[in-house]
Amino acid sequence: MIFSKIILRKKFTVFDIGTAGCPQNFYEEGGKSSLQMPAWLVSKGLNVFEYQCGKGVRFGQKFANDLKNKARQHGVTLTLHAPYYINLATVEPAKQKRSAGYILDSLAAAQAMGAIRIVVHPGSAKPQRGSALERAVTLLKKIIAEADERHLLDDVTLCPELMGKRNQLGNLDEVIALCQVDDRLIPCIDFGHLNARTSGSLKSPSDYRFICERLANELGTERMRTMHIHFSQIEFGKAGEIRHLTFEDQLYGPYFSDFSEVIHELKMRPIFICESAGTQDVDALLMKEQLGNPAGT
Repeated sequence: MIFSKIILRKKFTVFDIGTAGCPQNFYEEGGKSSLQMPAWLVSKGLNVFEYQCGKGVRFGQKFANDLKNKARQHGVTLTLHAPYYINLATVEPAKQKRSAGYILDSLAAAQAMGAIRIVVHPGSAKPQRGSALERAVTLLKKIIAEADERHLLDDVTLCPELMGKRNQLGNLDEVIALCQVDDRLIPCIDFGHLNARTSGSLKSPSDYRFICERLANELGTERMRTMHIHFSQIEFGKAGEIRHLTFEDQLYGPYFSDFSEVIHELKMRPIFICESAGTQDVDALLMKEQLGNPAGT
């Protein structure tokens, strides 16, 4: 029978993995513009590009259209990192207005380029964490209401990021609280940041499992499984994050190999963004390899 000739193959999940910005190799190989990144990433075996607006949204409609078309042509998913200086917890009305504007501008920019998520820094936890979180929640509700009026959340998801310094708003509890403002929000869990602000707490698969199960309990299984993930190894000190490293680091961690089996076990389908220092592409491919070969099997 013809069916006897069919060879059954093990099915591997195709994960969405890419880079934050343009890696060093991109420039060393002659890359000049972010418009070249979709084709370049696909040539390396990656499929997500997180466009960096850390210093502000500084591009026009033509660039947005061109990047959207390039990404669609090559099957690359786009996400966008909003300006670093957003502070949802500020007590100053003028700064609240500016932070809201930065987020709304980022949502509009993401929509223009076809990006499906934006990552947002929550801001400062000073002078007191509890009141800072209350202010952040209040301002975030106002931003979401205005975004809905402008239909900016119709096809873009806002992702509050877990931050790496202890004096920053954005520990695990605070990211959960921000995401509980609206069911459409998805957490950006930066595991390098989490490890840095907790003095190296991610040491085994069970540590990652605990985080994911906590997210599932607080935000629901779907938001846990589809979370936005930033991953890099990070040097840390008493105050938390010091600097991003590469996967060659053997001292600080965290190590993606401890996480990969949990991702399969919990049937997760996140977007992975590698934020290694200059080697985002190389280390993203290591992540992809480890995901295709969980627990070294």
